Amino acid sequence: MGFAHNNVLHANHFRKDWQRRVRTWFNQPGRKLRRRNARKTKAATLGVRPLNLLRPAVRAQTVRYNRKVREGRGFTLLELKEAGIGRKEARGIGIVVDHRRRNLSAEGKELNVERLKAYKSRLIVFPRKAGKAKKGDSSAEDLKAATTRAAIPLPEGIPAEAPRKITSEEREFQAFRTLRIARANQRHEGARKARAAKKEEEEAAKKK
Repeated sequence: MGFAHNNVLHANHFRKDWQRRVRTWFNQPGRKLRRRNARKTKAATLGVRPLNLLRPAVRAQTVRYNRKVREGRGFTLLELKEAGIGRKEARGIGIVVDHRRRNLSAEGKELNVERLKAYKSRLIVFPRKAGKAKKGDSSAEDLKAATTRAAIPLPEGIPAEAPRKITSEEREFQAFRTLRIARANQRHEGARKARAAKKEEEEAAKKK
């Protein structure tokens, strides 16, 4: 290999001891056994608690995957309110809360509210000390019931509407314009109320 002009000579190192730096995977069977034993120990420590926390059923993102229903990060505060569960109480009974998530459809919200109610109906809260029940703990009869650690399965999803002809009313409906008007009305609601109240005061003052 020749070199032209006044350039730096290459110092390629081709004699590295690469075999000493190869990472092997001979500990794979041992790690598998260690993970299995760790799962057994964790299950024994949890007792009768569910293996996983309860999460909401949400639609996957983008047009490609939005037909798929998967587990979300956490339930919204509105879903918890409609199910009759407090925010702090939910975290104590294995329900994940996500205060940032918003409900964008009534169907999705109802689906998760039903999911919470089903979980609550199956829930058995044991007292911390035997014989000393506190508020929120299950009754003595409920404590005798059989316990299960099986998770509540995800729903199949909201059934799709059957194909049909588009009506003339639907064709004439202007969705974008309706949304913009509703948004403007919401934005100007306070100013309009203040203006109306001021006008009423002025009219009342003129009558006097």
